[in-house]
Amino acid sequence: MIKLDKMLMIGSAGSNVGKTELACAILNKCSKKHDIVGIKVTTIKDKNGQCPRGGKGCGVCSSLEGNFCITEETNSSSGKDTSRLLAAGASRVFWIRVLKEHLVEGITALLDTIDPEAVSICESNSLRQIVEPGLFLMARKNDSNAWKSSAMDVIKYADRIVVSDGSSFDLAPDRIKLADGKWTLVEKATAIIMAGGGSRRMGTDKSMLPIEGRPIIERTCRRLAACFEQVLISANDAKIFAFLGFEVIPDKVTGQGPLMGIASGLEASVNEINFVVACDIPDIEPGNVRRILSEAAGSNADIIVPTTGDGWYEPLFAIYRKSALEAINKVLVSGGRKISDVFDLCKVRKVDLGASLVNLNTMAEYEEFRKSHDDEV
Repeated sequence: MIKLDKMLMIGSAGSNVGKTELACAILNKCSKKHDIVGIKVTTIKDKNGQCPRGGKGCGVCSSLEGNFCITEETNSSSGKDTSRLLAAGASRVFWIRVLKEHLVEGITALLDTIDPEAVSICESNSLRQIVEPGLFLMARKNDSNAWKSSAMDVIKYADRIVVSDGSSFDLAPDRIKLADGKWTLVEKATAIIMAGGGSRRMGTDKSMLPIEGRPIIERTCRRLAACFEQVLISANDAKIFAFLGFEVIPDKVTGQGPLMGIASGLEASVNEINFVVACDIPDIEPGNVRRILSEAAGSNADIIVPTTGDGWYEPLFAIYRKSALEAINKVLVSGGRKISDVFDLCKVRKVDLGASLVNLNTMAEYEEFRKSHDDEV
């Protein structure tokens, strides 16, 4: 799988569902501040057979010579999809026609042309089978539940299904953003960063330890602010975190551990869905966050808690609905302090992330992470 963090890929359930309209809406918003390459991929199953797009006589498939063909669009007024992408603000636009069994060869040649580090918007279903983009959206019409075969093959990868009524989408383009050159989807949800711990094993406030010259918590806030409608910091000393510019939520009752921090954060949140995360996780993978958010969207569970490859729960990298507050308060009132005590009192869904998350609990762990990260840079 080719990983392209700076690519936004848009697939579709079928023809004429608004895929290019969505791409153009995002380009209109984002291209004013960023250079964005537009890409349209036409995957050909058999160039000697009937074209799946234009029908008999289209010529798109039969005219292909070789395994693939890359064409750069230079006309912004022809009305073709590639032309519309150029008119919407793309810095350059490429159309690649490629035999399905030669997708890797074709996309590799394209990346040699545009630079794999280029920020891009790509229209394709089939490409998702060999490329892992930073964000993958799929468009469909609200009056149809039909999905073509190429869409069915990749729907499991979709970060969001975007529904069109023919003139607008159920996802505002403003919710798609570029942060540090990577595409993010701003969720109608709240991120609650737990920063009120004593850092006893670390020996110093771990949230302020620098990574690339910035405190860990600033790094975390910056990443989550690009993905969430609201960001809250759970801590009792608001002055320490004032420089971050986010609301700091103190515990209603001090000395009751992270469970009280979660309860206080949930009460202050403006959203039903809340992502609770420890401040000592230095690298928050957007894919992992989207994974548990998607689980929340498809479930009525009060808590979505990841399990890792070693079988441990990660209650401070989890989704908590406001509906979990009743159970949390019940545990607190009874004198309980363990987050796991809440699990028996509400609906919990477990998600296997497949690997352990990196937490920095000791100075040795911090120094090891900082050194390895600096080496990568």
